[in-house]
Amino acid sequence: MSGPSTTTVSVVVPHYELPHDLALVLTALELQDHPLHLLDVVVADDGSAQAPDPGERPYRVRVVAQADEGFRAAAARNLGAAASTGEVICFLDADTVPEPGYVSAVVRAVEAGADLVVGRRRHGDLAATSPDQLRRWLGSGDAGAAPREFEEPAWLLEAYERTDHLRSAGDDAYRFVISAVLSTTRALFERVGGFEESFTAYGGEDWELAHRCWLAGATFRHEPSAVAWHDGEDFAGRTDDDDARRSRNVEGLALARFVAGPATRGQPGGALVWDHPDVVVVLDDATADPADVVACVASLLAGSDAGVWLREGRVAELLDDPRVHVGEPPRAVLGRCRYRVDLDRPVVLAGATLAELAEVAPVAVGEHLLVRRTRDDHRADGADVLALDVAGVSADVPQEVDLQRAWGRADHQHEPRFQRPAHRSERTPFVATERPSASA
Repeated sequence: MSGPSTTTVSVVVPHYELPHDLALVLTALELQDHPLHLLDVVVADDGSAQAPDPGERPYRVRVVAQADEGFRAAAARNLGAAASTGEVICFLDADTVPEPGYVSAVVRAVEAGADLVVGRRRHGDLAATSPDQLRRWLGSGDAGAAPREFEEPAWLLEAYERTDHLRSAGDDAYRFVISAVLSTTRALFERVGGFEESFTAYGGEDWELAHRCWLAGATFRHEPSAVAWHDGEDFAGRTDDDDARRSRNVEGLALARFVAGPATRGQPGGALVWDHPDVVVVLDDATADPADVVACVASLLAGSDAGVWLREGRVAELLDDPRVHVGEPPRAVLGRCRYRVDLDRPVVLAGATLAELAEVAPVAVGEHLLVRRTRDDHRADGADVLALDVAGVSADVPQEVDLQRAWGRADHQHEPRFQRPAHRSERTPFVATERPSASA
C-alpha cells in the first residue's frame, strides 16, 4: 500500500463581491483531509470595491487582484493560477463550498492518470449558513446544520453516466466540464495556455478551455466523490425562459469563435468564416504551379469549415479569400482545430468534401491526402488510419490545369431557378438589334 499523498495542490478561487460565500469556501478548505501543508490557496479578486481579507488560516493563502473592467472570471483564474505553485490546480468558484474529501478525491484521480478532473457540483441554500454552522455540517456531520438542497442538473448526471464518468467521452467531452469544480495538472494548464480571456460574460470559458485540453490529448475524468456545494440553484433553475435563451445566445456566440464543430457552428460549409477553422490545411506550394494551388485550395475549402496555410503564398493575394493564409498556422489556431492536413504538393479532392472525410478521420485518400485528428497527434494510442477506397472519391495531383476552361465549361451553365413574373412589368424589355445612332 502506498503512503500518504505528497502532491501539492493550489486552490484558485475567483472572487467578486462575495465576502460571505468566500468565508464559507475558505472555512471548508480548513476541513480538507488532504495535508494542509501541501495546500496553497490563492483568492483571485476580479476588482471588488474592497479587497477580500482571507484572515488567518491553517494553510498558505494570499490574495491577488485585477482592476474592475467588467466580468473577467477567465482572466482572474489565469491570474490566480500564475501566482500559485501546486502540481495540481483546483479551480473553485467563490460560491462553491467543497466537502472535506474534495481535494483528496481530485488528487487520487490525477495520480491514477487523469489530466483534467471534474468534481460533482451539488446545490444548496447557503445564504444563511455561517462558518460555524458549516463546521458543524461538514466537519462534525450534524445533519441539522445542513442546508436545504436543490436538484442537480439532470443533463449532467445523464452525461456522466452515459460516458462512464468521461472515460468513454468523445469530442463532445468539453460540454460536461464546469469551471466551478474543475481541476487540472499544472503541466496541462500551462501547455494549453490557460483560459481564453476574451470571454467577458457568464459561461463558455470552461468549455473552451476543456476543448483545447481535449485536443491536446488530455485524459478526462468526472470524480463523483469530489463534491462541492454551490450556493443556489443551477443556472437554468434561477432564470426564466427569455433570460436563459439570451444567456445561451451570448455564450453560444462566444463559443463559436473558438470551438469548431456542428454543436457550436452548425453544419460545415455555411456562410460564415471563422478565425479558428475546424480543419487546418498546410500546403507546401513553393514549387507548385499557381493554377494547381488554386484548384487544390478550391477543392479543399468547398463545403468545409477549413482554413489553408500556404508556405510560400504566391497566390494568396490573388485569391483574396479570408480562409487562405501565408506561412505557418498560429499556435492558437492549431490548438483549436479538430483535424489537420499537411500536403507536400497540391491535390484536387473530388467526390467528397473535406468535412465528410474528417468525420471518419484519421483517413487517407490516395497517396498524398491524409486527414488526421488533432487529439490523435498528441496521444500514443491514436486511432489507426483508414485507407478510403470508395468509387468516385479521389485526391489526385492535378494535371495541366486550365482554370478558364475548367471554370467556364459548358456543363457549368444552368437555367435560372427563378423567372421574373409577367405581372411585375407591363413594359416590353428593350432589345437592341443594332447600336442606335447618336441622332436617334
